[in-house]
Amino acid sequence: MLLDRNHAVPKLVGDPKHFLMIAGLAGTAYELASMTDDGDNLFALGGAMGAALSMGLGLALAQPARRVLVATGDGELLMNVSALATVGIMAPPNLAILCVDNGHYGETGFQRSHTSLGVDLERMAIGAGIRSTMTVEREDQLAAGAEMLRDSKDTCFVVVRVSTAEPPKDKLSFDAPAARTRFRKALHIKA
Repeated sequence: MLLDRNHAVPKLVGDPKHFLMIAGLAGTAYELASMTDDGDNLFALGGAMGAALSMGLGLALAQPARRVLVATGDGELLMNVSALATVGIMAPPNLAILCVDNGHYGETGFQRSHTSLGVDLERMAIGAGIRSTMTVEREDQLAAGAEMLRDSKDTCFVVVRVSTAEPPKDKLSFDAPAARTRFRKALHIKA
């Protein structure tokens, strides 16, 4: 039985204040937004399918003293899977990647994604040179996945296999200028 994303993602992320967070399209963006009080440390992408990992990599390189979490879905990651290769080569030790895999393209009509047909994103991450990886499929693996995301000394990649349950649908604005202003506040950069 697959995990419920509404339970698994918060368990894996833990306290969101430990991270600067980049979220891919809708599902992961809604999940992270529902976990934050003010959302200053979250930049949620709307309409930029495939960009979360590249943006998170740039942020991790620019902010080496801060832990960066990229939360993305399988469909969003598959749109720019080549970013895994660049992440593997650059390997910033402060970058944590969480891929929430429900086997579907949730934002484009809920078509089955390649992962539902056998594509293994963890193996792709390993092939790209990311050394710290794991797939979380059971409740008893959540603590180890959370520890990897929070404490890994290498770039890390965690795939969590979840059911097709809907993510929370509250507390999220895709107002790009407002998101930029809030995120700059978390980075301590004056406008």
